[in-house]
Amino acid sequence: MAKRTAEQAEETRAALIKAGVQLFGADGYKQTSLAAISKVAGTTKGALFHHFANKEELFHAVWAQVQLEMDSKAREAAILARSPTDPYAAFLAGCRTYLEWAGRSGFQQIVLFDGPSVLGAAGWYEQDNALGHKNVLSGVAFLSKKGLIAEHRVKSMTLLLQNALNGAGFALSRQAEGVTTDTLMESFEILLRNAR
Repeated sequence: MAKRTAEQAEETRAALIKAGVQLFGADGYKQTSLAAISKVAGTTKGALFHHFANKEELFHAVWAQVQLEMDSKAREAAILARSPTDPYAAFLAGCRTYLEWAGRSGFQQIVLFDGPSVLGAAGWYEQDNALGHKNVLSGVAFLSKKGLIAEHRVKSMTLLLQNALNGAGFALSRQAEGVTTDTLMESFEILLRNAR
């Protein structure tokens, strides 16, 4: 019986996060009520407070979930794009996936618009950096092993490329004139392939 109770608790938590992704993504943090999230999740506010102390804690779980889903898709794209003739292909495929997600309104609302205000600029940067830095570093280190980026530039190149991707994501979210996933990827690829 205890196992089923633990499973039910995890199912409830997952349903709350899923409802949070839907509502925070559509309406934003400020406009989304905990009552609405509970209703969409098919549970009570009491159950919500059993899992999350407050709205901010739930949002943090939603933010992390969305980031991890994007990261998983970026890794899948990178694995599929591996090429024996083009060492850049996998890294570029993962970066494209990030930019495609950054072009989605729900991702923009949760990760790029509300994330910095709810988590705080420093908290957002630390959390985003923890996931993104590891991935970009892995790609840059691989290119360095292939002799395409100088070993002593790996750390600085990782920081520059990660922040270029974040900046591109924000540009997509602002719908800057002439900025699309394709134009950003074209420029990013030129930048990457010429970074030695």
